[in-house]
Amino acid sequence: MDINSIMNALEVKHPGEKEYLQAVREVLLSVGDVYNKHPEFEKARIIERMVEPDRIVTFRVTWIDDKGEVQTNIGYRVQFNNAIGPYKGGIRFHASVNLSILKFLGFEQTFKNALTTLPMGGAKGGSDFSPRGKSDREIMRFCQAFILGLWKNLGPDRDVPAGDIGVGGREVGYMYGMYKKLVDEHTGTFTGKGLDFGGSRIRPEATGYGAIYFVNDMLARRGESIKGKTVAISGFGNVAWGAALKATELGAKVVTISGPDGYVYDPDGISGDKIDYMLELRASGNDIVEPYVEKYPNATFFPGHKPWEQKVDIALPCATQNELDGDDAKRLVDNHVQLVAEVSNMGCTPEAIDHFIETRTVYAPGKAVNAGGVATSGLEMSQNAMHLTWSAEEVDAKLHGIMDDIHTQCVKYGTEPDGYINYMKGANIAGFMKVANAMMEQGIV
Repeated sequence: MDINSIMNALEVKHPGEKEYLQAVREVLLSVGDVYNKHPEFEKARIIERMVEPDRIVTFRVTWIDDKGEVQTNIGYRVQFNNAIGPYKGGIRFHASVNLSILKFLGFEQTFKNALTTLPMGGAKGGSDFSPRGKSDREIMRFCQAFILGLWKNLGPDRDVPAGDIGVGGREVGYMYGMYKKLVDEHTGTFTGKGLDFGGSRIRPEATGYGAIYFVNDMLARRGESIKGKTVAISGFGNVAWGAALKATELGAKVVTISGPDGYVYDPDGISGDKIDYMLELRASGNDIVEPYVEKYPNATFFPGHKPWEQKVDIALPCATQNELDGDDAKRLVDNHVQLVAEVSNMGCTPEAIDHFIETRTVYAPGKAVNAGGVATSGLEMSQNAMHLTWSAEEVDAKLHGIMDDIHTQCVKYGTEPDGYINYMKGANIAGFMKVANAMMEQGIV
């Protein structure tokens, strides 16, 4: 495989799509050696087919705000690959949404879903609409208009969306309500639904919970556990909340959260009612964390800074893509961080990842670490298909088992001759091989 030729061709076809091109390059660099051992992959042009989405649906979303004024946004659904199951992936509502970001997320989702061992393909969707500052009725009208443009492309065995940044239970409920009215069927076409109409228990916590289970598995390889460790977390939404909740439950001390305005350092640890307060901060709609120090004055707010300057045992980026860069990585390594795990999608830049691997710092990518969210969505699909509901304990046990299995796959494919586990390589190869083999068996389609 000539990675440079493939990337050059993609850059010509998709100029300026930096997030998508970054995600593709990362995977190709990891799977090159394995790919070259399978000449049948080259003959079938598996790579060239895998890096392009099956289809992209783009549509106008027109809605009316509370002032009676007409507003227009762009809606997208990137159905990337359904070789191992129906398309599955979240919907993101945020002003930063563009096609490059959604293609990168859909590409990552394909391998992440393969790692879960559940039958789900990869997709992602969203809009440049931001729920921040909008009323409930405006959000409802937008969600209904969004589904009017997308519903014909969805279905329980075709494409099953979920939530993502800017899309929680409220938004999923509004979208599912309109979808159900249009198709006149009650099916498991969305996940992240309310518990009263088909949702799964512990879904809001699942990404964070699964990440901590994976981190504990990484530590166990070294004969350690998360108990007693200090943890830096970025973000303060559902993902960061779930990670803080489970880490604290297992005996760690979480000392940071962050937002666009900066980060909070709490030397006493973020636990108990402080974790509950994270949800209040999110619900306020202000998207800032500075009010935390007004409520808990022992904490310090660092405006415009990132939490990676603190000396901690474990760093967990939980906010957005490329939030931890090369300088942050050097600072963490200099401060003797023991482990870095991406809970956000592609949370580290290539320079940061290279530094972690060069210094043999234990690092794992988002497609493995944060797979607990989509795994629990897959469990929700199973419950819907069987018309039953599992208890929180049953779902949590299944989630824990899935994360253990993902860790095992990463170790299998990522262990290097010196014993260092390259989790990025392991995750990419494990996901790639499952998707590639499925594509081979289904012919040139």
